[in-house]
Amino acid sequence: MPVLRQLPVWAWIGGGILAFIAGLINAAGYMGFRHQSITNLTGSTSLLGVALGTADHNEAWHWAFSIGAFVLGAIFSGLIVQQRTLKLGRRYGAALVLESLLLFGAVPLLDAGNSTGLYLASMAAGLQNGMASTYSGMVFRTTHVSGMFTDLGIYIGQRLRGLQVDTLRIRVCVLVIGTFLLGSVTGAWLFRLLQERSLLIPAALTGLCGAGYGLYCQYQRKTDTGIGTT
Repeated sequence: MPVLRQLPVWAWIGGGILAFIAGLINAAGYMGFRHQSITNLTGSTSLLGVALGTADHNEAWHWAFSIGAFVLGAIFSGLIVQQRTLKLGRRYGAALVLESLLLFGAVPLLDAGNSTGLYLASMAAGLQNGMASTYSGMVFRTTHVSGMFTDLGIYIGQRLRGLQVDTLRIRVCVLVIGTFLLGSVTGAWLFRLLQERSLLIPAALTGLCGAGYGLYCQYQRKTDTGIGTT
Protein backbone atom coordinates (compact mmCIF):
# COMPACT_ATOMS: atom_id res chain seq x y z
CA MET A 1 0.00 0.00 0.00
CA PRO A 2 1.27 3.52 -0.77
CA VAL A 3 2.15 5.76 2.12
CA LEU A 4 -0.65 8.24 2.85
CA ARG A 5 0.60 11.80 2.53
CA GLN A 6 -0.94 15.15 3.26
CA LEU A 7 -0.15 18.76 2.53
CA PRO A 8 -0.75 21.34 5.27
CA VAL A 9 -3.75 23.62 4.74
CA TRP A 10 -1.53 26.69 4.34
CA ALA A 11 0.30 24.97 1.47
CA TRP A 12 -2.95 24.21 -0.39
CA ILE A 13 -4.15 27.79 0.01
CA GLY A 14 -0.78 29.33 -0.86
CA GLY A 15 -0.22 27.05 -3.84
CA GLY A 16 -3.64 27.84 -5.29
CA ILE A 17 -3.19 31.59 -4.84
CA LEU A 18 0.30 31.56 -6.38
CA ALA A 19 -0.87 29.56 -9.40
CA PHE A 20 -3.75 32.04 -9.81
CA ILE A 21 -1.25 34.92 -9.65
CA ALA A 22 0.95 33.24 -12.27
CA GLY A 23 -2.07 32.95 -14.56
CA LEU A 24 -2.73 36.67 -14.11
CA ILE A 25 0.89 37.54 -14.96
CA ASN A 26 1.05 35.30 -18.01
CA ALA A 27 -2.22 36.64 -19.41
CA ALA A 28 -0.83 40.19 -19.17
CA GLY A 29 2.32 39.03 -20.98
CA TYR A 30 0.44 37.42 -23.85
CA MET A 31 -1.99 40.32 -24.26
CA GLY A 32 0.69 43.01 -23.86
CA PHE A 33 2.74 44.80 -26.50
CA ARG A 34 5.21 41.90 -27.00
CA HIS A 35 2.63 39.09 -26.74
CA GLN A 36 5.01 36.80 -24.87
CA SER A 37 4.86 34.29 -22.06
CA ILE A 38 6.33 35.50 -18.77
CA THR A 39 5.98 32.63 -16.32
CA ASN A 40 7.73 29.86 -18.27
CA LEU A 41 10.67 29.57 -20.64
CA THR A 42 9.76 26.91 -23.21
CA GLY A 43 8.47 29.33 -25.82
CA SER A 44 11.11 31.93 -24.96
CA THR A 45 13.90 29.41 -25.48
CA SER A 46 12.41 28.36 -28.84
CA LEU A 47 12.15 31.99 -29.92
CA LEU A 48 15.75 32.59 -28.85
CA GLY A 49 16.76 29.67 -31.05
CA VAL A 50 14.72 31.04 -33.96
CA ALA A 51 16.29 34.49 -33.54
CA LEU A 52 19.78 32.98 -33.49
CA GLY A 53 19.01 30.79 -36.48
CA THR A 54 17.73 33.75 -38.51
CA ALA A 55 20.49 36.09 -37.29
CA ASP A 56 17.94 38.50 -35.81
CA HIS A 57 20.29 39.99 -33.24
CA ASN A 58 17.81 42.38 -31.61
CA GLU A 59 15.32 39.58 -30.98
CA ALA A 60 18.07 37.26 -29.79
CA TRP A 61 19.19 39.80 -27.19
CA HIS A 62 15.59 40.32 -26.05
CA TRP A 63 14.95 36.62 -25.48
CA ALA A 64 18.35 36.15 -23.88
CA PHE A 65 17.57 38.98 -21.43
CA SER A 66 14.10 37.51 -20.72
CA ILE A 67 15.56 34.08 -19.95
CA GLY A 68 18.43 35.54 -17.96
CA ALA A 69 16.02 37.63 -15.87
CA PHE A 70 13.93 34.55 -15.06
CA VAL A 71 17.04 32.62 -13.99
CA LEU A 72 18.23 35.58 -11.92
CA GLY A 73 14.88 35.57 -10.10
CA ALA A 74 15.33 31.88 -9.34
CA ILE A 75 18.83 32.63 -8.02
CA PHE A 76 17.36 35.24 -5.68
CA SER A 77 14.84 32.63 -4.49
CA GLY A 78 17.66 30.20 -3.73
CA LEU A 79 19.48 32.87 -1.77
CA ILE A 80 16.37 33.84 0.22
CA VAL A 81 14.53 30.55 0.81
CA GLN A 82 17.68 28.36 0.79
CA GLN A 83 15.89 25.06 1.44
CA ARG A 84 13.80 22.93 -0.94
CA THR A 85 11.76 21.15 1.72
CA LEU A 86 8.26 22.56 2.18
CA LYS A 87 8.08 23.73 5.78
CA LEU A 88 6.36 26.49 7.69
CA GLY A 89 8.85 29.13 8.75
CA ARG A 90 10.86 29.24 5.52
CA ARG A 91 11.44 32.74 4.17
CA TYR A 92 8.68 32.53 1.58
CA GLY A 93 7.28 35.84 2.83
CA ALA A 94 10.46 37.75 1.99
CA ALA A 95 10.56 36.16 -1.47
CA LEU A 96 6.93 37.11 -2.12
CA VAL A 97 7.48 40.71 -1.03
CA LEU A 98 10.44 40.96 -3.42
CA GLU A 99 8.28 39.48 -6.20
CA SER A 100 5.66 42.11 -5.42
CA LEU A 101 8.22 44.93 -5.68
CA LEU A 102 9.49 43.60 -9.02
CA LEU A 103 5.96 43.50 -10.43
CA PHE A 104 5.19 47.00 -9.18
CA GLY A 105 8.41 48.20 -10.81
CA ALA A 106 7.47 46.49 -14.08
CA VAL A 107 4.08 48.21 -14.45
CA PRO A 108 5.14 51.77 -15.46
CA LEU A 109 7.77 50.38 -17.84
CA LEU A 110 5.27 48.05 -19.50
CA ASP A 111 2.73 50.86 -19.68
CA ALA A 112 5.34 52.84 -21.65
CA GLY A 113 6.09 49.90 -23.97
CA ASN A 114 9.54 49.38 -22.48
CA SER A 115 10.83 45.79 -22.63
CA THR A 116 12.69 46.29 -19.34
CA GLY A 117 9.31 45.85 -17.69
CA LEU A 118 9.11 42.37 -19.18
CA TYR A 119 12.51 41.54 -17.75
CA LEU A 120 11.41 42.63 -14.27
CA ALA A 121 8.20 40.60 -14.60
CA SER A 122 10.23 37.59 -15.79
CA MET A 123 12.51 37.98 -12.78
CA ALA A 124 9.44 38.00 -10.53
CA ALA A 125 8.16 34.81 -12.19
CA GLY A 126 11.54 33.11 -11.80
CA LEU A 127 11.57 34.10 -8.16
CA GLN A 128 8.15 32.51 -7.64
CA ASN A 129 9.03 29.38 -9.57
CA GLY A 130 12.24 29.07 -7.56
CA MET A 131 10.10 28.85 -4.45
CA ALA A 132 8.89 25.45 -5.67
CA SER A 133 9.46 23.05 -2.82
CA THR A 134 9.73 19.32 -2.47
CA TYR A 135 7.26 17.69 -0.12
CA SER A 136 7.56 13.94 0.48
CA GLY A 137 9.20 13.50 -2.92
CA MET A 138 6.69 15.71 -4.75
CA VAL A 139 7.67 18.95 -6.48
CA PHE A 140 5.13 21.76 -5.97
CA ARG A 141 5.42 24.32 -8.79
CA THR A 142 3.03 27.17 -9.50
CA THR A 143 4.13 29.17 -12.56
CA HIS A 144 3.66 26.64 -15.36
CA VAL A 145 1.44 23.61 -15.93
CA SER A 146 3.17 21.45 -18.57
CA GLY A 147 4.52 19.11 -15.90
CA MET A 148 1.18 19.10 -14.12
CA PHE A 149 -0.68 18.01 -17.26
CA THR A 150 1.99 15.36 -17.90
CA ASP A 151 1.72 13.97 -14.36
CA LEU A 152 -2.07 14.02 -14.52
CA GLY A 153 -2.00 12.06 -17.77
CA ILE A 154 0.44 9.52 -16.33
CA TYR A 155 -1.70 8.94 -13.25
CA ILE A 156 -4.89 8.62 -15.29
CA GLY A 157 -3.15 6.03 -17.46
CA GLN A 158 -1.97 4.14 -14.39
CA ARG A 159 -5.48 4.26 -12.96
CA LEU A 160 -6.91 2.85 -16.20
CA ARG A 161 -4.45 -0.03 -15.90
CA GLY A 162 -5.79 -0.72 -12.41
CA LEU A 163 -2.60 0.41 -10.68
CA GLN A 164 -2.49 2.32 -7.41
CA VAL A 165 -1.92 6.04 -7.92
CA ASP A 166 -0.69 8.92 -5.81
CA THR A 167 -3.96 10.74 -5.09
CA LEU A 168 -2.18 13.64 -3.43
CA ARG A 169 -0.23 14.35 -6.61
CA ILE A 170 -3.45 14.23 -8.65
CA ARG A 171 -5.12 16.74 -6.34
CA VAL A 172 -2.11 19.05 -6.53
CA CYS A 173 -2.18 18.87 -10.34
CA VAL A 174 -5.89 19.68 -10.44
CA LEU A 175 -5.41 22.56 -7.98
CA VAL A 176 -2.53 24.19 -9.88
CA ILE A 177 -4.06 23.68 -13.35
CA GLY A 178 -7.46 24.94 -12.24
CA THR A 179 -6.24 28.03 -10.42
CA PHE A 180 -3.71 28.88 -13.16
CA LEU A 181 -6.51 28.70 -15.73
CA LEU A 182 -8.79 30.80 -13.54
CA GLY A 183 -5.99 33.35 -13.16
CA SER A 184 -5.56 33.50 -16.94
CA VAL A 185 -9.28 34.07 -17.47
CA THR A 186 -9.32 36.78 -14.81
CA GLY A 187 -6.10 38.30 -16.20
CA ALA A 188 -7.61 38.57 -19.69
CA TRP A 189 -10.66 40.34 -18.29
CA LEU A 190 -8.51 42.71 -16.22
CA PHE A 191 -6.22 43.48 -19.18
CA ARG A 192 -9.19 44.64 -21.22
CA LEU A 193 -9.96 47.13 -18.45
CA LEU A 194 -6.48 48.17 -17.28
CA GLN A 195 -4.05 47.16 -20.04
CA GLU A 196 -0.50 46.61 -18.67
CA ARG A 197 -1.59 48.13 -15.36
CA SER A 198 -3.47 44.87 -14.74
CA LEU A 199 -0.15 43.63 -13.31
CA LEU A 200 -0.86 45.86 -10.31
CA ILE A 201 -3.30 43.17 -9.16
CA PRO A 202 -0.80 40.27 -8.92
CA ALA A 203 1.76 42.73 -7.52
CA ALA A 204 -0.63 43.61 -4.69
CA LEU A 205 -1.65 39.98 -4.17
CA THR A 206 1.93 38.74 -3.83
CA GLY A 207 2.68 41.51 -1.35
CA LEU A 208 -0.39 40.61 0.68
CA CYS A 209 0.51 36.91 0.56
CA GLY A 210 4.03 37.67 1.76
CA ALA A 211 2.79 39.83 4.62
CA GLY A 212 0.04 37.35 5.50
CA TYR A 213 2.48 34.45 5.53
CA GLY A 214 4.82 36.35 7.84
CA LEU A 215 1.98 37.14 10.26
CA TYR A 216 0.80 33.52 10.18
CA CYS A 217 4.30 32.26 10.98
CA GLN A 218 4.51 34.67 13.92
CA TYR A 219 1.12 33.49 15.18
CA GLN A 220 2.18 29.85 14.92
CA ARG A 221 5.41 30.51 16.78
CA LYS A 222 3.53 32.29 19.56
CA THR A 223 1.02 29.46 19.74
CA ASP A 224 3.75 26.82 19.90
CA THR A 225 5.56 28.80 22.60
CA GLY A 226 2.39 29.15 24.58
CA ILE A 227 1.71 25.43 24.40
CA GLY A 228 5.25 24.63 25.46
CA THR A 229 5.07 26.85 28.53
CA THR A 230 1.67 25.80 29.91
